[in-house]
Amino acid sequence: MRKRGVSRFIEVLTGNFRELIKLNLLFCLCALPSVAAFAAGFLGVLTSLMYLIAIIAAYPVGGAASAYLFCITKLLRDEAVYIRHDFKRKFIENIKQAAAPGILCAAFVYAQVFLWWPLIAVGMLDAVRIVAGAVFLLIFGMVVPYIFLQLAYIDLKTKQIIVNSVLMAFANAPYSFMGALFGGIIWIAFLLFLPESLVVAPLLLLFGFSASWLLSMMWVWPVVDKQFAIEETLQNRAP
Repeated sequence: MRKRGVSRFIEVLTGNFRELIKLNLLFCLCALPSVAAFAAGFLGVLTSLMYLIAIIAAYPVGGAASAYLFCITKLLRDEAVYIRHDFKRKFIENIKQAAAPGILCAAFVYAQVFLWWPLIAVGMLDAVRIVAGAVFLLIFGMVVPYIFLQLAYIDLKTKQIIVNSVLMAFANAPYSFMGALFGGIIWIAFLLFLPESLVVAPLLLLFGFSASWLLSMMWVWPVVDKQFAIEETLQNRAP
């Protein structure tokens, strides 16, 4: 019988540390062109053009996210994961369908940077913007994992996947909330303690996304698996 909670997290983390680092680096590689263009625009280098390039360059992000979660959930199911093969296969399978969700997610993250930058930079942000930003960020964190998990496992049209994701996120609100909270806690802590937290930035680039997604999937994957009987279906297909 599989362990649960913290014990399960530690078990997967310690048993698959190298694989999680590889996944993290692959995702960073896919997101790098978009993030680099956005950073250049944010710093004032051909601002409008760079922002446009950042959105266009986010095309592979959705495919990378779905491939990422496919590999993470294989680890949670105690299946052997061949990172290059599994990530590449799912990335190629999903890149077209996942492109629009990935671009929209990138645009949302960039919008959040603009929203929270006054607080991060000078400690000034009105209460209304803080509350509104926090609510939208929470909803985003609750819904998005369901989108990319379904893209990885379920053959449905994108519109139906999004509808399903919203319904599942709120129908299973406690799990979705904990998934969003634990998935984002590393990044929230990093932002709250800037600039001192910059010393751990290299560690986040090496492992941060894997830690976040693993923490999130501990809560979200059971919901999706129960809804679609994914693990049972895969076991029945096995020779």
